[in-house]
Amino acid sequence: MVSRPAPSSAALPPMAGGDAPPGFDAFGRAVLEDVRDAVFLQDAAGVLRWANPAGRTLTGDIEPKLHPVAETSGHVEVAGNRHPARVRALPGGWHAWTVAGPEGESVSPRRHVGDFLAAAGPRLAAARGRHGTARVIAELAAAALAETVFVLLPTTRGRWEWWSCEPPAAHGHGRIRRVPPQAAPVLAATFGATGRPQPVPVPAAEVATLPSVVADRFADHAEVTVVSLGPSASAGVTGALLLGRRADPEFGGEQDRAVVEFAKAAGTALANAQRYARQEEATRGLETTLRPIDPPELAGTRFETWYEPAGGVLAVGGDFYDVLPHDDGSAFLVLGDICGKGAEAAALTGRVRHALTALAMVERDGRTLLRLLNELLIAGGSSRFATLVLGTATPTDEGVDLTLASGGHPAPLIVRHAGGVEEVTVPGTLVGISPQARFAEATVRLGPGDMCLLYTDGITEARNRHDPSELFGDDRLRAVLTAAAGQPAREVVRQLRQAVRDWLGSSAHDDIAVLAVECAD
Repeated sequence: MVSRPAPSSAALPPMAGGDAPPGFDAFGRAVLEDVRDAVFLQDAAGVLRWANPAGRTLTGDIEPKLHPVAETSGHVEVAGNRHPARVRALPGGWHAWTVAGPEGESVSPRRHVGDFLAAAGPRLAAARGRHGTARVIAELAAAALAETVFVLLPTTRGRWEWWSCEPPAAHGHGRIRRVPPQAAPVLAATFGATGRPQPVPVPAAEVATLPSVVADRFADHAEVTVVSLGPSASAGVTGALLLGRRADPEFGGEQDRAVVEFAKAAGTALANAQRYARQEEATRGLETTLRPIDPPELAGTRFETWYEPAGGVLAVGGDFYDVLPHDDGSAFLVLGDICGKGAEAAALTGRVRHALTALAMVERDGRTLLRLLNELLIAGGSSRFATLVLGTATPTDEGVDLTLASGGHPAPLIVRHAGGVEEVTVPGTLVGISPQARFAEATVRLGPGDMCLLYTDGITEARNRHDPSELFGDDRLRAVLTAAAGQPAREVVRQLRQAVRDWLGSSAHDDIAVLAVECAD
């Protein structure tokens, strides 16, 4: 269907005889004269022949242009303003173009915009990450707004990242070079837009300038439009949604509103995804600095660990351990528990670990280290306290000597290779509560195959999956260790971990940290 200009006369002449569509008589003309909708008749050659009074009122002294979009829809353009129209085929190759009402709403919608947006909202909100959100945007738009959809987002090195959807074909994703603004002015203006999104037709010549992976997909479309996805440049997100249609608009005269409202929702979803991505990056960076690292190798000594924070935003918590080697072959070791869990406890954990790392470089006495840490926490004004056990592991010809000091922490347990579990009595008060805190120190020797277990109360206070009032307790801990005596530290810790997990089931638990020190055979 080809559109040609109307005759030069603004008041199109009456039709008679061969100038009228077959079967067009005085009765038909009288009916159209009284129709409130603007009606235009176009002959088989594409020439606009006649308009009813409503049509002449719409166009005034300006020559209208007819732009077909599909077999049954198009636009009547007047002075740059496009009015959606329903196109009906008439006998003899003629067509009637109908533009309804002052809003130009002519094509009956098959769906309601509100229903579409209500269904799209939860899916946009549930999307995760930049990639996942862009993919959902393309999928939702392809299901209602167009047959072919491309989401374009700027990326590094002068490129665009794209996501496409064209049912029933699979989703597409990739990167393409950015087209210079002088070659694609409509797209450039869309990427730079900061106000309310507004769908704009993209000329075929501009579509052809895009890389072939995009241009080829729009080659057979009657109309290609683009709309901004950036709620504002200050939001840190700019992007564009390319929509290609072959058939009637899904929402009829409400199509532009559907596109605008969807673009606003999609832009907000992208901005949120980017904001959450930055937060997640910061969180992961914080976790990296706070999460305990694997202990170093030490001659004649092996270390085994188990670290399992309570569930939460951060994969770290208030429990921690550290093993720091000295130049003389010994190692400073510490295991602690900060009161509470989650982000606040993790933040204080970082302070305590950094403080002890610095102090341990100049001080070896465990009681002195605990006293200095106690003063530091009180001076810092924190309402939280800590329990710790720390000391030095020194390999000798006879085994490994452990010198341990404790600040209100559960007593270390020695698992002898020959069997039996012993408690290391190291009294001490909580760290960070009182300036008058007192701490003690004890020394114990590990022979070949012996193991010392340092642990936090996340073990003994684990709650039974069937009866939350029942705790794992000290007796069960000792029973597991007694049964595992004589086995390597790795196996002992594995069995303990399995026993606690079986006890917990799927129920929540407190932070858990275990550091086992084994004298190698």
